[in-house]
Amino acid sequence: MKYLNANTMTYGFRLGVCVAMISWLSACAGLSDNYPAAPVTASMQDYSYIVGPGDSINIMVWRNPELSMSVPVRPDGKISTPLVDELVAQGKNSIEIARDIEKQLAKYVRDPVVTVIVTGFVGPYSEQIRVVGEAAKPQALPYKQKMTALDVMIAVGGLTDFAAGNSATILRSTDGNKQYVVRLKDLIKRGDLSANVEMKPGDILVIPQSLF
Repeated sequence: MKYLNANTMTYGFRLGVCVAMISWLSACAGLSDNYPAAPVTASMQDYSYIVGPGDSINIMVWRNPELSMSVPVRPDGKISTPLVDELVAQGKNSIEIARDIEKQLAKYVRDPVVTVIVTGFVGPYSEQIRVVGEAAKPQALPYKQKMTALDVMIAVGGLTDFAAGNSATILRSTDGNKQYVVRLKDLIKRGDLSANVEMKPGDILVIPQSLF
């Protein structure tokens, strides 16, 4: 009967592990290949900024300086001003908020004219760009029109040393949660601007970890 020595067994074990890992990585690569490349252009042509909790808005009431002020949007999405106890601001643009304030002030002020300017930008959670995985500083970012993957990566400090940048994907809620591949390593490490793509509100950028 022939026995295997310890070195032979160790070599066989390592070889088996290597074969298993190669098979696993090939399967993962196959999954990434199933996703289409992210469209280069994806901006919203008629996009209007939507106010969310944490934003700051500047309210100006013509000929009524005592009613003009800057107020924060509370975590419940509402604002409070003199003569207006509570007003829902979340999910509206600045023009819609101004018209709503005018309706409330019309009970006390004759023909109020209100202008609203957003001065602090956070945006509603549904429109924020979220970056998860192997980014230097994973975080949520307010969406800005014409925002690109390069803008996002600059904001989060780039990739970590363990990132599989070219296997990154964008999960796009505006396209029915469709997933797209984006080549972040080529973009960040090699300066390949053909890999730069525009983002959409609510995109989630997922950066997986590389095993090598």
